[in-house]
Amino acid sequence: MTNIKIFDAEYRFMNIIWKNGSIKSQELVRIANEELGWKKSTTYTVIRRLCERGAITNDNSVVSPLVNKEQIMIAKTEQHIGNVYDGSLKLFFATFLQKEKLTNDEITELRRIIDDQSRDGV
Repeated sequence: MTNIKIFDAEYRFMNIIWKNGSIKSQELVRIANEELGWKKSTTYTVIRRLCERGAITNDNSVVSPLVNKEQIMIAKTEQHIGNVYDGSLKLFFATFLQKEKLTNDEITELRRIIDDQSRDGV
């Protein structure tokens, strides 16, 4: 698990990097302008910050991810559950299920996931 903190705007930026893999910083500036409305200076500031936090590398003006999307999704989810639900996964699910109606297929899939976790001893 990673402890890298990625803010929402940075997450949208990381999605561009994950989609493109290693990408020249100039191309990244162009895409960030088109997709996020960012100026060149904003893009380079975010690149620097994400490099400092170990999320990406910028080597010879080629930006590459050092973490994958799943790692960040897990970290963001854990942070959200910790902050909003006082770390209680049970409370998170109970609150979520008050508003959402799951299909039978979704229930079956969640049961399978829980059963797999139980077998793995997690």
